[in-house]
Amino acid sequence: MRDNSPRLSPPVHLTGPDGPWTDAVREGMARRGNASVFTTWGEWLTTALSEPALRGLLGRDWTRYRRTSDPTTRYRFVVSRLAVRHTAAAALGIAPDRIDLSYKPGGRPYLRGMDQIDVSLTHTDDLIAVAVSRTGRIGVDTEPAGRRLAFQLLQDQVCTEAERVELAALPEAEQTAGILRLWTLKEAYTKALGQGLRMNFSEFGFGGRHSGETGLLAPDGTPAARGEWSFGTYPVLGRYLVSIACHDTGLDPSRDTAVATMLDEGFVSMVTAELHGSNSA
Repeated sequence: MRDNSPRLSPPVHLTGPDGPWTDAVREGMARRGNASVFTTWGEWLTTALSEPALRGLLGRDWTRYRRTSDPTTRYRFVVSRLAVRHTAAAALGIAPDRIDLSYKPGGRPYLRGMDQIDVSLTHTDDLIAVAVSRTGRIGVDTEPAGRRLAFQLLQDQVCTEAERVELAALPEAEQTAGILRLWTLKEAYTKALGQGLRMNFSEFGFGGRHSGETGLLAPDGTPAARGEWSFGTYPVLGRYLVSIACHDTGLDPSRDTAVATMLDEGFVSMVTAELHGSNSA
């Protein structure tokens, strides 16, 4: 996997509760302030179901787990929550049973009492991906690499004018790959903002398709940020794409890494105004 951004830690394969992936998470957090992992629920299923301390590990998620009747949904749920807890525990250097996972309105997970770490979770088919950050907000999204998104049908909903022009000049296969990359990047970015699909994807864009460096752009293709955001898209397991968006507040994490003190209620409004301002300039 190519490291698309020097400030992003590329995703590592989480193969079970223990393993070399924990060192990679710790190294990513120490060097870059962020880390991400991916796994499949099948890889963890036997471990999850045979874990004697499962109820304690799941905490308040235990009730939802027990009440979920569909087997596939149930197994994916338990593995995804264990993946979050083990990843956050590795990032913080504590035991997984000390992680108190809770949820904000809309379902975004957070670590109760550990505001210095932001966390994002995504899944598609059998893949589960988790991203954590100590520098600010983070978002992760994944899609099957072979998913066919029709450029002609989705360009107005997904692309800025600059992106439409760029993709329209490509062969159909590259258009499909390009719009899938944009979709996952925009999902990751809006998840980091806590907005999800409530934001209009055609109001912000991304460049750097060939260079490997990805920057946030206004609809006309001009830069819309000053380097505080890092973005990357990574192929994993030969059949999925994982995109990550990570914000760096610029504060020295050795002095203050609490997300709660770094961000305020006006954060999303500030970023949105920045985008519109760049568009009208």
